[in-house]
Amino acid sequence: MRLGDTQAIVAVVIPSLNEEAPIAGVVREVLAQGVDEVIVVDNGSTDATAQQAWLAGARVVSEPRRGYGRACAAGLRAVRTDAEVVCFLDGDGSDVPTFLPDVVGPVARNEADFVMGSRLRGHREAGSMTPQQLVAGRLAGILLRVFYGAHVTDMSPFRALRVDQLRRLGMQEETYGWNLEMQMRVAAAGLRAREIAVDHRCRRGGESKVSGNLTAGLRAAWVIARTFVRLGLALRQTDQQPFGTRSVKS
Repeated sequence: MRLGDTQAIVAVVIPSLNEEAPIAGVVREVLAQGVDEVIVVDNGSTDATAQQAWLAGARVVSEPRRGYGRACAAGLRAVRTDAEVVCFLDGDGSDVPTFLPDVVGPVARNEADFVMGSRLRGHREAGSMTPQQLVAGRLAGILLRVFYGAHVTDMSPFRALRVDQLRRLGMQEETYGWNLEMQMRVAAAGLRAREIAVDHRCRRGGESKVSGNLTAGLRAAWVIARTFVRLGLALRQTDQQPFGTRSVKS
């Protein structure tokens, strides 16, 4: 993927579960940005998500054990061996792939180690985020700022890192806690982080696994809270540099 004067091998990982309707459009939008590889991780779909993704030009990887973190980890394992940057986004069409150069660019140019697109700072279509999602993003931002000096507003799935650095983070969460764990480990490791504004759309198809379902939402909230407490205690026992001393803002 060429970003100005910078050339980097970029792989995009899209974890997907029962997103037959939107996934082909998402894959085509991502490929239109000039990325080098699109991997759709089929996380146990019961519809034609995998077939539609393959027909649109993605490489499809199967992870039948359901769990957002498991799907993301499977995608990371599957990226091509020469991939330098990996970017994650959702398969429901809510993330806007035209922001890929903005998310990937600072990492590819070695201006940042971790870039996350903030839906709260960008333009959001009406109804694209539920109140619980907005509150969760704000709460995560407060906790990360208090404990690590990190300045973030969201837990958006739209994010990019260097492949080698992500593999060294030691990610362990297998379900909804994956995104928060990544942000905490980035903070504790003192990596250069940047948050940029990205637009957000209403989902183009499928059903929300968390935000549109009260039971799943409560379960996700519990996993996220447990992740913060457990990992926070573990990281406080290390001598890793606080994140805030090296954060970058845009």
